[in-house]
Amino acid sequence: MTTAATTYNDTAVRQFAVMTVVWGIVGMAVGVLIAAQLYWPALNFDLPWLSYGRLRPLHTNAVIFAFGGSGLMATSLYVVQRTCHVPLFAPKLAAFVFWGWTAVIVLAAITLPLGMTQGKEYAELEWPIDILITLVWVAYGVVFFGTIAKRRVRHIYVANWFYASFIIAVALLHIVNSIALPVALTKSYSIYTGAVDAMVQWWYGHNAVGFFLTAGFLGMMYYFVPKQAGRPVYSYRLSVIHFWALIAIYMWAGPHHLQYTALPDWAQSLGMVFSLILLAPSWGGAINGVMTLSGAWHKLRTDPILKFLIVALSFYMMSTFEGPMMSIKTVNSLSHYTDWTVGHVHAGALGWVAMITVGSLYALLPKLLGRDEMYSTRAIDVHFWMHTVGVVFYITAMWIAGVMQGLMWRATNADGTLTYSFVESLNATYPYYLGRLAGGVLCLAGMGLMAWNLIRTWRAGRAVDAPVLVPDLSNARA
Repeated sequence: MTTAATTYNDTAVRQFAVMTVVWGIVGMAVGVLIAAQLYWPALNFDLPWLSYGRLRPLHTNAVIFAFGGSGLMATSLYVVQRTCHVPLFAPKLAAFVFWGWTAVIVLAAITLPLGMTQGKEYAELEWPIDILITLVWVAYGVVFFGTIAKRRVRHIYVANWFYASFIIAVALLHIVNSIALPVALTKSYSIYTGAVDAMVQWWYGHNAVGFFLTAGFLGMMYYFVPKQAGRPVYSYRLSVIHFWALIAIYMWAGPHHLQYTALPDWAQSLGMVFSLILLAPSWGGAINGVMTLSGAWHKLRTDPILKFLIVALSFYMMSTFEGPMMSIKTVNSLSHYTDWTVGHVHAGALGWVAMITVGSLYALLPKLLGRDEMYSTRAIDVHFWMHTVGVVFYITAMWIAGVMQGLMWRATNADGTLTYSFVESLNATYPYYLGRLAGGVLCLAGMGLMAWNLIRTWRAGRAVDAPVLVPDLSNARA
C-alpha cells in the first residue's frame, strides 16, 4: 500500500456553507415577518408583494431550498471527497452548480412576491426557473456521482448512499410534478387536473420531505455525528437496513396529506398504512445515530456541536412519530387544516433539519477556513440554547392552538348546529400566534449569532483547500 497526496477542492463547499448561513437568516426573517402579520395584519402595509399569501411561499422556498439545499450541497460535496479520498470531479461544473443554484434562489425571491406562481406547494416556481433547476440539479448529480466513480476506496460509505438517493429522487420528483404547458414567460398550467393533480402534488410534496428534508440530512448525520463524537457509527449493518427500508417505504406515504378528500379511499388508506410502517426505519436510524455516542456521552457536556447534532436527532424522532400518528384517519379528522400541522412541520424543519445543518456547519467551517475550531465555542453554546428554546416555544404554541382549533371546529350543539363560529376559533387562537412569533425571533437571533461567529472565524483564519495524505487503495484487494 502506498500513500498519495490529495488536495480536496473545497471552493464550492465553502461558498455553499457561507450562503447556507445567509439564506438561513433571510428565510427565517421572512418567516418572522409573516408570523408577525398573523398577529398584526397591518404589517403587510397594504402592499401586494408584502401580503401573507405571497411571502409565505417565499419563506418555504427560502428555508427549504435556499437554506436547506445549500446546506445539503455544501456537506455532500465535502463528505463525498473525504469518504472517497479524491478531490471533486469537474470543479468547474461544481462552480456552475453554486452560481446556478444562487440564480434560482434570487429568481424565486423576485417572482414569488410579484405573484408569479404555479400555486403548487413547494413547487411554486414558474417553468423557466424549473428548467434552470433541472440543469443545475443534473450538473450537481454529475459532480457527486463523478466523484464517487473515481474514488480510491472500493467501499461507498453509507452517508453517500443517502446523499445519492436524495439527488436521484428529487430529480424524479421535480421533473414529474413540474410538467406544465407554458402560455407565457411567467405563466403555465399543470398537465394534471383535479384529484390526479392533487395525488401527483402530494406524491411530490411528501417525498420532498422524505428525500430532500430527510434522506439528505441523514447523510449529514451519518458522517458528522461519528466524526464529532470520535466514535464509529453504532451499527453499520443497521445503517444499511435503515437506508433500504426508508427509501422503499417513503415513496408511498404521500396520500396521507389528502385524507377526507376526493382522492379514492383506498389511496388514502394506503398512505396511512405506509406512514405507520415508516416509523420503524425512522426510529431505527435515529437510535443508531444517538447510540453512536455510547462511551462518549460525557462530550455532550462540553461540545455544543454535538448538542446540536444529538438534539436534532431527538426532534427527528419526535416528528417521525408525530407524522405517522397524524396520518391515522381518526387523528387526522381532528388535526387536518389546523395549526397542529404547522407545529409538526416546524418540529421537523426547525428541530431536525435546521439543527443538524447548523451542527454540521459548525463542524466543517473551521476546516474550510484554516482553523482548528470556530472563533467562539461559547457563542455556539448560546446559539444552541436560543434555537432549542425557540423551537420549543414555536411548536408548543402551535400544538395547543391546533388541538384547540380541531375541537372547536367539530363541537356541535344538541340540535346539530356548530357550537363555535370560525371567527370565535380565530379569536381563541390569537394569543398562541404571539408565542409562535417569539419562538421564531429566538431562532432568527441564533442565526444572527452564527453569522457573527462565522465572520470572526473567517477573519482569524484563511480559506484553504485541505491537503491530506490518504492511502492509495486503487490496486488493493477487496
